[in-house]
Formats: sequence, C-alpha cells, structure tokens
Amino acid sequence: LRSCSPGRARRTNASRRACLVARFGDIYAQERLDAETLLRTCISDMEMVQRIIYAAAVESFRAAKVAYRQFKMRVRDSLSIGHSGPESLEDKVLDFIVQHEDLYDVQASVNEVIRSMNTNPKISFPPEIDFIVISTLIRELCRVAFSMQTLVPPLDISFGIDGELFNENKYHRVVESDFTAALVAYHVWPALMENDVVIVKGRAVTKR
Repeated sequence: LRSCSPGRARRTNASRRACLVARFGDIYAQERLDAETLLRTCISDMEMVQRIIYAAAVESFRAAKVAYRQFKMRVRDSLSIGHSGPESLEDKVLDFIVQHEDLYDVQASVNEVIRSMNTNPKISFPPEIDFIVISTLIRELCRVAFSMQTLVPPLDISFGIDGELFNENKYHRVVESDFTAALVAYHVWPALMENDVVIVKGRAVTKR
C-alpha cells in the first residue's frame, strides 16, 4: 500500500465537502441535462425520461455506498496488519481512501446500476436501446457518491416515494407541477442530505 499523511482526510473535510456539494449541483445542471437530451431522442414521454434519470441517481448512490463499504473493509484489513499510532486505524484508513480514490472501480458500480435499472418496474426503455446511453451521468454520480462517503459525517441523498406529501423543505416543484397539489406524483432529482438535514433541495412534480 502507498503511504499517506496522517489526519489529512479530517483536515481537508470542510473543503472537500464544499467541492462535492458544488459538484452535485454541477451534475444536476450539466450531466443530467445531457442525459435528458439523449433519452428524449428515443423516448417521447418526458415523465418517463425524468423517472429514468431519478432512478439512475438513486441507484448510483446505492451502488457507490456498497462499493465504498467493501473498499474500506479491504483497506482496513491491509492497514491493520502493521498499524501503530499515533493516529487511529480509522483515521489511517480514511486518509488512505481519500488519497487513493482512483483505486475505486467505478465501472463495476456503473454496471451494477444498469443491472438494477433493467429490473426496475417503474421505468421502461425501448428494447433496442440500453441504459448504457446515460453511463456518463451514472459514472459521475457514482464518483461523487463514493467521495461523499469519505466525509465526516458522510453525505447521502433522500429516497422519495410516489404519492408522498410534498415537503417544501426538501424539494422544489418543477414547472410541470400543479402548484396547488399536495402530493408528489414523481421525483426528478433527489435532495442531498447530511445527518437527515437537507443540504441541497431536490426536484419533484406534484399533481392532483
């Protein structure tokens, strides 16, 4: 294993957090729109396009969190063999992961996301097309989600349910919404959370 300076992850936590929150916003503004444009070439139903993108976001975070836990276990097992102070083993593990995030097999997570999306009953795709067409969006979401797990505390996204009561503290209504409706018809983008507190609002469509 390559060496790393002790405590670096915690010392850089605030700046890394700010960069990752900004990156999450950039993905919404750029990669999400690019994916939407690609999907619109083969799917006329805008609601289905938005459902697909939301599912990609949720599955990307799920896959990246699983990959992070597995990666962290492997690093801890390796570093525990010769560990000695003064820093704790957990800090040493976190430092290593932060300095070597390039070792994260993001393609494996992308493949896992696409497999999960292919069995999602809420979304459908023309049989001649594959969800791989939005792999750029999925890859960037997996990367930012993985990095967010290295923060203390880690950042995560909210998981919305169709038909839930609209929460203005968690979501913005998109233009397609009925602004007098109280229930969420479907979600467009997840909210970003820290310890169950909303950091960045998500997007949802409300309808009667």
